[in-house]
Amino acid sequence: MNAFKFLDEIGPVNTNTMVLDKALGYKTVEDMLTISGNYFNLLKYGWGTSILYDEEIIKDKNELYHSYNIRTYTGGTLFELANKQNKIDEYFNEIDRLGFNAVEISDGSTTIDSDRRAQLINKSKELGFYTLSEIGKKNPQKDSEYTTQQRIDLINTDIEAGSDMVIIEGRESGKNIGIYDDKGNVKKDDLTSIYENTPKEKVLWEAPQKNQQVELILTLSNDVNLGNINSNEIVSLETLRRGLRGDTLGKL
Repeated sequence: MNAFKFLDEIGPVNTNTMVLDKALGYKTVEDMLTISGNYFNLLKYGWGTSILYDEEIIKDKNELYHSYNIRTYTGGTLFELANKQNKIDEYFNEIDRLGFNAVEISDGSTTIDSDRRAQLINKSKELGFYTLSEIGKKNPQKDSEYTTQQRIDLINTDIEAGSDMVIIEGRESGKNIGIYDDKGNVKKDDLTSIYENTPKEKVLWEAPQKNQQVELILTLSNDVNLGNINSNEIVSLETLRRGLRGDTLGKL
């Protein structure tokens, strides 16, 4: 039983929260899940870090995350590398062998044409993986070339192709990328346009900074899907969602 149950509060929020694992050890994951395992449901092994781990560590960690009903996947970098080297079949076989149960389809650092992208989303679904796709480029200059309408069209196209969730690129910095300006502030017009023209339950906004999390929660709702959350800030985000922190207390 949680503490302070005599106080009225906003109850558990039915939402999607994606957390970054940037080389967490097994015991650290155990401790993290004991405290916050009920407050997120997606876990991304950051960018290409998985290739540097012993496979038994990956298997053990995936099993531990899955015991909390948390889906796990590698960052899109390894997917893009496999696609670039024409080793997609090997990639899918490997993530299945290692116990990952989700896939990120992206072209943030490479280029994938629309037909190929749709085929890969469909293939991932056919293989039984929970499928996320990502919209945006890692390079801020290239990312800025997208218009808001292009982002909207790409999101809806991915959903039509079968994506379970579409991620809006925000990187780990949350600056000068996607819906954020060079200081990390939310570009509200872009946010509103995307939100109003896509299925909100299928869009996940990468929001690594606290001010971004607060802005998205207060502007959209406390059940907004958020990602790229630092592993030591999971509970902090949950308090924001429930109005248990000054930034959102009495505002939800």
